[in-house]
Amino acid sequence: MAQQAFHSGFVTIVGRPNVGKSTLLNSMVGEKIAIVSDKPQTTRNRIMGVVTGEDWQMVFLDTPGIHNPRNRLGNYMMQSVRDAMDGMDCIVTMVDVTQIGNHDRKIAEEMAAKSVPALLVFNKIDLIPHEKLLELLAEFKALPYKAMIPVSAKTGDGLDDLKREIVNILPEGPKYFPDDMMTDQPERLIVAEMIREKALLHLRDEVPHGIGVEILGITKESETLTEIHATIYCERDAHKGIIIGKHGSMLQTIGSEARTDIEKLMNTHINLKLWVKVREDWRNRIDDLRTLGYETK
Repeated sequence: MAQQAFHSGFVTIVGRPNVGKSTLLNSMVGEKIAIVSDKPQTTRNRIMGVVTGEDWQMVFLDTPGIHNPRNRLGNYMMQSVRDAMDGMDCIVTMVDVTQIGNHDRKIAEEMAAKSVPALLVFNKIDLIPHEKLLELLAEFKALPYKAMIPVSAKTGDGLDDLKREIVNILPEGPKYFPDDMMTDQPERLIVAEMIREKALLHLRDEVPHGIGVEILGITKESETLTEIHATIYCERDAHKGIIIGKHGSMLQTIGSEARTDIEKLMNTHINLKLWVKVREDWRNRIDDLRTLGYETK
């Protein structure tokens, strides 16, 4: 009996900010490798997630939300989206069914026009009536997508259907990564992002957008304890005070919640030491962007 062919390929997830791309990636992979928040432009880097089945392997590329950049960091983020399009085998275009606007429609039209098989994913279906979903599906049916798949990345509804559609698209190919590999993200970057996620969770207004996290050191003190030193950068003195909070309360909250996630990631107790420093306009400074892990050419 002939051995069944192995199918593999690269799948780029695109959409405007806050449609649930990172939640989808985490749900598909089965582990938290991308941070999630309700703030726009949470994802700043291209993040890879690997899902391997018996005779297939999907390599997902989660991208920053498509937006009009207003600084060098924004330009870098949009370049990350363009780079993720190179060599892809499938596009997953995501829309949030609770708030579809002209920006979503423009993105959906642009992605459908590309010479790569594309799927249109309607996310957050658990938040609207079924009749409303049917109306939205009808609205987009003229676009040349391979399939339109309603899902809830949060609850998992529809994700098996999405996997089947992607497998049907993937070409025959090699197993690019080992079965137990889930991401190419360096541990330091994942740790920095976990700290930033907690800052995004608790801070409001313009403060979260101007935050970056640098890991100064990760030291294994023993078999059961690792010490991590990190600096949270912000752009204004007033923001520094907000991040630290009264008697250090906000910084303590951020550190405590980040430590819990990092301990799950590294499977060890963590001694996390955080500092806050001001770097004015770092989002427009090439050296600062490189320092904080946002590589620029």
